[in-house]
Amino acid sequence: MDWPIAEVARMSGVTARTLRHYDEIGLLPPARIGTNGHRRYEERQLLLLQQILILRELGVGLPEISRILAEQVDEVEALRGHHRRLVAERDRLDALATTVFRTIADLEQSRKDGREMTAINRPENLFEGVQPSQYEEYLRDFPALAEAGARLAAETGPAEAEAGQRERTALMIRLAELMAAGAEPGADAVLAEVDGQYRAFTGPSPVSADEFRAIGRACVDNEQWRGAYEAIAPGLAAYQRDAIEAYATARLG
Repeated sequence: MDWPIAEVARMSGVTARTLRHYDEIGLLPPARIGTNGHRRYEERQLLLLQQILILRELGVGLPEISRILAEQVDEVEALRGHHRRLVAERDRLDALATTVFRTIADLEQSRKDGREMTAINRPENLFEGVQPSQYEEYLRDFPALAEAGARLAAETGPAEAEAGQRERTALMIRLAELMAAGAEPGADAVLAEVDGQYRAFTGPSPVSADEFRAIGRACVDNEQWRGAYEAIAPGLAAYQRDAIEAYATARLG
């Protein structure tokens, strides 16, 4: 049995345009192309599509997915590997959700007690479930920055890399606190936080105003970036985008 591209798109939730792109780059050729030029897919292609989508959910880029699919021999063993990765990702997300929930509880208690909003009982709890390697993965839409970041990571020890990730996460939380306090994206306190972000980006490689604006838009448009921000606080991705836009206009011209 085979299925037309429209039916595969309906079943998988992937657009026909994306399926055609997968074919064009050799990642997922159809089983055959009919006399009318329409692509037809069989069970094997559906199984491959499932693997592609699973790996995409795990943050793997298309070139790496192509390599993984080319090297795998046994489909069942490959699926076992994907299952292990998914279970590990589920456990990581559970830990991250617990971390965010605990942070919310600490912040709410701080407000009730009249303490500073940033008062946290155990600061190290902020970072459970956060993996430093994900930051580099989020930059895959910015090849020059990703390459510069990879070079920097190669020269950085594990302790420094973890400290950098902790600071980035802490900055996101500080930004969420400012948002919750009603600060406008262009407020001085918000721009001060974004300045720290900009300096972090320009450390490994120069970043123009337009590039920084594109990074801001990616906070909303990139599914992984948006998910990371929304895990901290709903609406934070758009707030970060607007804050970067305000910073680029006010400080970068």
